[in-house]
Amino acid sequence: PKGVGVPHRAVSRLVLETDYAHFGPEEVWLQLAPISFDASTLEVWGALLHGAKLVVYPAGMPSLEELGRILVESGVTSLWLTAGLFEQMQAQQPEALGKVRQVLAGGDVLPVGRVRERLASGGVLINGYGPTENTTFSTCYRMEKVEQVGATVSIGRPIANTTAYVLDEQMQPVPVGVPGELYVGGEGLAVGYVGQPELTAERFVPHPFSGKPGERLYRTGDVVRYLPGGELEFIGRRDAQVKIRGFRIELGEVEAALAQHPAVSAAAVVVREDVPGNKRLVAYVVPEPARDADAAVLRTFLKERLPEYMVPAAFVSMEVLPLTPNGKVDRRALPAPEEAQAGAEASFVAPRSPGEELVAGIWAQLLGVAKVGVHDNFFELGGHSLLAMQVLSRLRETFRVELPVRSLFEAPTVAGLARSIESALEGQQGLLAPPLVVVPREGEMPASFAQQRLWFLEQFQPGGSTYNVPMVMHLRGRLDVAALERSLRELIQRHETLRTTCASPGGRVVQVISPEVSLELEVEELKGLAAPEREAEARRRAREEAQRPFELSRGPLLRAKVLRLEREEHVLVLVMHHIVTDGW
Repeated sequence: PKGVGVPHRAVSRLVLETDYAHFGPEEVWLQLAPISFDASTLEVWGALLHGAKLVVYPAGMPSLEELGRILVESGVTSLWLTAGLFEQMQAQQPEALGKVRQVLAGGDVLPVGRVRERLASGGVLINGYGPTENTTFSTCYRMEKVEQVGATVSIGRPIANTTAYVLDEQMQPVPVGVPGELYVGGEGLAVGYVGQPELTAERFVPHPFSGKPGERLYRTGDVVRYLPGGELEFIGRRDAQVKIRGFRIELGEVEAALAQHPAVSAAAVVVREDVPGNKRLVAYVVPEPARDADAAVLRTFLKERLPEYMVPAAFVSMEVLPLTPNGKVDRRALPAPEEAQAGAEASFVAPRSPGEELVAGIWAQLLGVAKVGVHDNFFELGGHSLLAMQVLSRLRETFRVELPVRSLFEAPTVAGLARSIESALEGQQGLLAPPLVVVPREGEMPASFAQQRLWFLEQFQPGGSTYNVPMVMHLRGRLDVAALERSLRELIQRHETLRTTCASPGGRVVQVISPEVSLELEVEELKGLAAPEREAEARRRAREEAQRPFELSRGPLLRAKVLRLEREEHVLVLVMHHIVTDGW
C-alpha cells in the first residue's frame, strides 16, 4: 500500500545463490499469493529463474480442501504459506501438506505446536521473516528436526547478501538476550517508497556502521533479540506495544506464552476498549482438536509465566482465527467477547441481598458487563487497580463507608466485598478519611519515599541519565518561540512540583520548593543541512539532550530545546527528571 520500489537486483538476491531453501529445475512451486503481495515474488521468480514448474492457482482464496487437493494433484514440492494459513492447513490438511517437501511460512508468529507436528512428520519447514522493504525475506530459519524448536520459533539468521543489526534507541548494538529494534539492509534493500521522500527518509536511515557513502538500513519496527546460538527471536512489533494502566505490554509476548499451552492451537491477543476509558487485553484462542481451552485454566497458566498485568481479562474460544486476503490474522474482525466468556464462573448466581445487589450494580456499570454474579471475581471480569479505586469511591458514596484499597484485593467477589461492607457498618467505622489540609511551605518539606530512593541512587552513581524522562514532538507550522517559552514558564510557576529540587541537610532528604524558577528555551538551527542529514542530526541532538544529566539540588529539573529544521518545521525536546513526578 505504501508503494515499495524494489530493484531487480533485490529479486535476484532473494532466489539466486542462496541456501535457505532449495531452488532447482526439479521443483514444482505453487503461485498462491496475490500478485500484489510480496510473497508472489518468491513464488514466481523462485521457479522461473531456475527453470522449475510454476502452478498458477486461479485468483481468489481457496478453501482448505481445495488447496489440499491442488497440492496433491499438481505434485507441489515447494510452497509458501502465511503463518495463519499454515496453522489451518497443518490442523485440517496434514496429509496433503505432508506431501510438500519444503514449506516456507511466515508473515506472522508461527504456532509452536503446529511447527512440531510438521517436523515430526519428516518435512522441511522454513520460517521466513522479512518486510517488503527488504524484498520478502531478510532472515530465515530452516528446520528439519523437532529439537530445533524451543518455546518460540526462531526467525534465524540473515540470508545471503543481507545484513541485520539489533540496535537500541541510540542505534547502538545490544548484547545477546537484550531486546532491540531490528535494522536490515544489503542487496535486498528497496530504493524507498515511490513518491514519498519524507517517509523514505524516516524508515530508510543512514547505515551507522558502514563507510560506504549513501548506504542505508531499513528500520523494521520489529523488536527482536539474539539467542545464545546466534539466531534471532522475534518478540513483537514496536507499534504493537501497548500501554495499559501505565504498563507497557508486547502483545506478541502474551501470544507466545498462550501458544505454549498444550490445549491451544493458535492465539491472538488484542486491546479492546468496549467501555470508553476501560482498556483491557482480550485473548482469542483456537483449541486443539478434542481439547478444551478453558478460560480459568489458561488464566492460571499465564499467571505462572507472565506478570499479572499481562494476563488477558477475557478469553474467547474460536474455531478459526479470521484471516485477511493476504492470509494474516485479521485483528479487526475479531468479535467482542461475550459476557459469558468474560466471566470467571460458569454458573451465574444472582445477588441475594440489597447489599450484594448494589455492589453487583456498581461493578456491572464500571466493567461494562450486563450482569454480575455474587461469586464473580472483579479482576477476572477485567477489573484492575484504577477501576478498584472507582469502585471504592462509588461504595463510599452509596454506603457511606470508608474501605481501604486492599479490601477489594482481599475479597474480590461481590459476596466477599458485601460482607466487608457489612462488617465496616457494624463496626461503625463510617467515613474515617481525614480532611485534606494545605501544609505551610515554610521550612523543610519531607521528600516522598520515591524521591528518597532516587536521591540515594544519584549519590551512589552521580551524573547518570537513567531517570531522565524525555519527550520529543515534531511541530509543523509557524512557531512563536517567545510564546512557547512564556507558556512553559507559566506551567512551571503554576505547578510546585516543577519548581521542586531536593537537598540533604543533616543527612535527611527534603524537598525544596523555589518560589520562582527561570527556564531558558534554547533554539538550535539545522536549516543549512540536506533533508536526510537534517533528520539524522535532529535525532542525534535529541538523544544527546535526553542523556544529559540533571543536578538534583539545582533547578529546574525540566529543560526544553527547539531544533529548527525549516521555517515552519521544528522539533521540540522536553526532558524532565523522574524525581519531579515522584513528588506528587
